[in-house]
Amino acid sequence: MKEPLRQQLEHGLKQMGLHHSVEVQQKLVHYIQLIARWNKTFNLTAIRDVEEMVSKHLLDSLAVQPYVDGTLVLDVGSGAGLPGIPFAITSPDKHFILLDSNGKKTRFLTQAKIDLKLKNVEIIHQRVQDYQPIVDGHRIYFDVITARAYATTDDILESTAHLQDENTHLLVMQGKLDEQINTDKYQLLESNALEVYGLDAERHLLEIKKV
Repeated sequence: MKEPLRQQLEHGLKQMGLHHSVEVQQKLVHYIQLIARWNKTFNLTAIRDVEEMVSKHLLDSLAVQPYVDGTLVLDVGSGAGLPGIPFAITSPDKHFILLDSNGKKTRFLTQAKIDLKLKNVEIIHQRVQDYQPIVDGHRIYFDVITARAYATTDDILESTAHLQDENTHLLVMQGKLDEQINTDKYQLLESNALEVYGLDAERHLLEIKKV
């Protein structure tokens, strides 16, 4: 089953103007097969069909990757690792923190990190409001924070405020577009309509920064 899935992925990537090696594609397919296997027990995603996961998980995540500019990336409410793990597989030069408050999901993420040999991934089991990243006594702020619509845009901005500085680039993935930001602390830099091959649904990306 792995090779037909890889070919499906490769075709979708080409249609979207994205290019990744066969080795990277195989690792991406391995990842969704892990989701499908764990999903039977852990209920990681409502999508059960692994072929659907190619477009609804992999291609949907990778459509955002060109907007990830920076080396330290936080994926908030990562769940089954979306979009964090596809980003980590395709960007080995960047470091990714995958944060989720659900213990079952972080256990899956930990195992996926091991199975996929992802040295550029760190898993954090914690509420985002309680997460205080400190290295050598210094508070860490992220270059990029991604969120796949696990909450309203305003809630995402508020809950991650302590993890941002003036250079942090926030990437909020949405289905139906909701551009409204109900605070003067942030600026909507760009609203991007995403074309995801094989996905018959609206997908948008909001690029946001602190004022």
